[in-house]
Parts: sequence; structure tokens; C-alpha cells
Amino acid sequence: MMKKGILVVSFGTSYPATRKKCIESIEKKIEESYSDYQVRRAFTSNMIIKKLKERDDIHVDTPLEALGKMVDSGMEEIYVQPLHIIPGYEYEKVRNAVIRMRHRTKGKISLGLPLLYEERHYDEVIDGLLNTLPEEKEHEGILFMGHGTEHFANACYSMLQNKIKDRRDDILLANVEGYPEIDHVIHKIENTYKKMTLVPLMMVAGDHAINDMAGEEDSYKALLEEKHIQVNCQLKGLGEREEIQHIFLQRIAEMMG
Repeated sequence: MMKKGILVVSFGTSYPATRKKCIESIEKKIEESYSDYQVRRAFTSNMIIKKLKERDDIHVDTPLEALGKMVDSGMEEIYVQPLHIIPGYEYEKVRNAVIRMRHRTKGKISLGLPLLYEERHYDEVIDGLLNTLPEEKEHEGILFMGHGTEHFANACYSMLQNKIKDRRDDILLANVEGYPEIDHVIHKIENTYKKMTLVPLMMVAGDHAINDMAGEEDSYKALLEEKHIQVNCQLKGLGEREEIQHIFLQRIAEMMG
């Protein structure tokens, strides 16, 4: 019987509870849906891999290490599904690992797409998110906190913002690192809204969500409260949302054809 595997790759997180809710939850759903495949894990963040090793003595493979082990164990069919939101630097790390490993095996290694890639993906994600958000109300808004990047894939956030605007007027997006940042949208918020719900547009509600979004100092929350805006924070990563988990299962099904 041919050995087959699925490698689930995320940026990673050093928060154990968040890892369980946002990453393991998706891995578990994949294991349940593809019980005849061996499901493995890899992280793209070397910093998080190093921290987990030093602090908790937990070893997590890089994509290249994980693929090497899968090939060496005799797997002839490997599907790699990244849990990244955009096709930026972290996604490129996964793609480069797949390209390198294809030279080492006669078997098949396929690479799945991130959350936002083709135009239809944006509509799928927005459909999933709108089901979980408060309804549109006068003087109340929603602010998504994305990560942002210097990579040209940062344009995905502008496309997402425009696609959302086609559906609703009360949702804004601001990135931690990359346009648009909070400074680009703060004037619109203070001139329009009295109450804001902050939501992480990140796979895990980790360090950025806890500190940069919802922290008591130097955060989106603190900045808005200084403007006398009432703030409510949803500390829930995209990976916890069933609608998003379902989309990743779809990506795997599409990759397998």
C-alpha cells in the first residue's frame, strides 16, 4: 500500500493554548477528513521553533526538515497545505522547500494555496467572517488587525478591504507592519464611530493580538480609547473559526483534484 502524507505548515506560535485552538484544531480536522494519510506539522518561523525548543523542549520541523523526513520514510504522495493568509515571504519559504524536495524524490509533492490567492478566495473568506461579526449599526464599526508585510503580496490586504467595502461600510482594516496601518484609518474612525470591535485578521491570536491590538499600552485599543471610543476586543484567531477551517479543507480537496 502506497504511503501518503499531508504536511500542514503554519507560521507557528509560542502560546500553547493558542496553538491548540488555532493550529491543532485545523490539523485535527484534516486528520479526521483524511484518515488514510499521515498528517505532519511544520512551522516557517525559525524564531518560534527556537523558542519552543529552548523553553519547552518541543521540536517542530521547518518545512524542508518535515518534507525530508516524509520522503525518507517512503511517502510517495505528499500534499503540503500552508495555513498562511497571503502568498508573502512565509508562503515562499514553503514553496521553496517543496521545489527543493521535488529534486530528491520520484514521488509526488503538491503545494496548496494560502487563504487569499485567487479572487474567489476573498469572497469565501468574507462570507465566513461576516457570519461571525456583529451586524452593521450606526456609529459602530469593526477594525481588522492584519499583520502586513514589505512583500508585494501586501496588496492582498487592499483587495480584501475593497471586497469587504462592496458588502459593508462599517469594516476597516489596519496592519501592524505594512499599509494600511492604524495611522491611515484613525481619522476615519474618530470622525465616524463611537464604538469599535477589534478583530485579529491573523491565523493565531498570539502576541500581536494580545499586545498590539488589545494591550493596555501602545495598542490599537489604547489609541482608540484615547479618542473616547468604546472598544470591544475579539481575541479569536482565524484558525479557531470553523468557517476558515472549512476553507483550508477545501484548499486540500482542490489540490488533490
